[in-house]
Amino acid sequence: MPTISLQHSVIERIQRINNFNHQRERWPDFLPDIGCPVEEFNDEEIEIEVFPDRPDLLGHETMARAARSFMGAHDTVSDVGVIPSGIKVDVDTSLEDVRPIIMAAVVRGVNTGSNDSERDAFIQSLMDHQEKLHLTLGRKRSLSSIGVHDLSKLQPPFRYETVDGGYSFVPLASEKEMSISEVLTEHPKGVEYAHLMDGMSRYPIIVDSNDDILSFPPIINGDHTTVNEGTTDFFIDVTGTDTRACEACLLLVCLSLSELGGRVESVEISGWDGGVTITPNFENKRHRVPGKLVERILGVELGESEISESISRMGGELIETRTVTEGSERADRWADCVVGEKEHIVSMPRWRSDIMHPVDIIEDIAIGFGYGNLPQKLSSVHIDAVPLPSSQINRRIRASLRSVGLQETQSLTLSNKGDQFEIMRWEERGASSIISNPITMDHTMMRQFVLPSLLRLLSSNRHHELPQRVYELGEVVHDSRNKISASWACAEVGSGFASAKGIAQALVRDLGGTLDEVEYRPMDTGDGPWIGGRGSRVFIDGIEVGQFGEIDPEVSNKFGLKSPIHAGEFDVERLAVVIPDPVL
Repeated sequence: MPTISLQHSVIERIQRINNFNHQRERWPDFLPDIGCPVEEFNDEEIEIEVFPDRPDLLGHETMARAARSFMGAHDTVSDVGVIPSGIKVDVDTSLEDVRPIIMAAVVRGVNTGSNDSERDAFIQSLMDHQEKLHLTLGRKRSLSSIGVHDLSKLQPPFRYETVDGGYSFVPLASEKEMSISEVLTEHPKGVEYAHLMDGMSRYPIIVDSNDDILSFPPIINGDHTTVNEGTTDFFIDVTGTDTRACEACLLLVCLSLSELGGRVESVEISGWDGGVTITPNFENKRHRVPGKLVERILGVELGESEISESISRMGGELIETRTVTEGSERADRWADCVVGEKEHIVSMPRWRSDIMHPVDIIEDIAIGFGYGNLPQKLSSVHIDAVPLPSSQINRRIRASLRSVGLQETQSLTLSNKGDQFEIMRWEERGASSIISNPITMDHTMMRQFVLPSLLRLLSSNRHHELPQRVYELGEVVHDSRNKISASWACAEVGSGFASAKGIAQALVRDLGGTLDEVEYRPMDTGDGPWIGGRGSRVFIDGIEVGQFGEIDPEVSNKFGLKSPIHAGEFDVERLAVVIPDPVL
């Protein structure tokens, strides 16, 4: 989860923005109240953790606004006025299948600071805010990406269109022209986000009336629009594939700049479909919250004034509490507004993109009211629990493998093709799920088999005495679908194929299978990790459910293992199909 460091200079700036004089020592007490754990607090800075469900707290200025609400220093939900800028953006029809959504705004007269140090801090803060929004709301720029430009260097109106890979411009942090194709293969940002352009033959760009490029979204801006210490007027564009994420990003960047005295102006967007929209839209959203739902979740009946005060602390406003006249005739769901019952009409800022359901409003009421002020009582809702079929078979598998002296382990679901296929001599089972930005070469894909993870575990513990007998019931991924595999590996002297077969037979028996119905088919050398003639496939009713045998020394040596090893791996989903649970 993202973290934000608030240096004392930043805290003082926030206090100036908020126009109230709270001591900075109050911040470590206030921040946990709104769901921001304080990671560290010293004489120099406060480091806090912001949960992904509150993207409006990712910037210093937007956090200042949340502080102002929580401390009761303002009365209105949204006082961000928007006036027309007269600037237009025309969207080409070719964007429909490329990156169809674009929103934009102008913010003028931003107070970026009174000296070079403050202006440098502002630019760094703006960049940090932008990248945190890219990471969270934008899902690493796939859903939305933000471009912030120096308006004085641009000539409106703007065009949003597509070009081929040979189109050239000077990208940010570069001194030479590069083609789109070169940016994607040579520029650091292009290489990092090139996967977002996979499969495209034409690429999105934003240009002004002089044909100067503002941005190649979602990759990088043009160099000539770079924000610097003298920039006070900004043009912001947000492009993407998700309307909600794009709107939230635009509103939060505009809100941040408006907190520094900026005047927000709207931009007219002529969409690829011929429609015309005006952005940004700071109009508040209204939510209907059933009164009985508040009482049922919080366990206390709150008065209208208490709900109003709680919502106000979270930046919202209780419009009215009324009797439902339009709604359901009966409560099929908890969140239904039933005719004749009480409901609360709550107005919340549009940038609170985390609010998607009445339960989210109730969470804000609880935070504003204070969790410590809620009564301590047991839940009045009683629901009998019924084990899932998957839980039943998993429990029985664990019990069976423990009964033969195996110790349970849990390893990472990440692996690599070398361990999974090349060393183990197994073929891929459907398409592999590859990690687009792996941290290490050891973790480049979601595993398809559990056994390689167990062999890596034994390798890490090879300096310990034998025997070492372990198993894992863990997730694997085939064709982007999660499945469960049960695998074991035993590093011990004096046992081999017969021991492995004994474990396999015990597993089938303990699950309720009939051993007479089990068929074993030998495997040749090179067909899996097994020694030739000492590996077997296991079939029940003609369906292969697993394999077991002695690990070929050629395989175990590549894992750094010298001791004899017998092992096996079974597909739990297939076992559940061919062996019905005898308890059910």
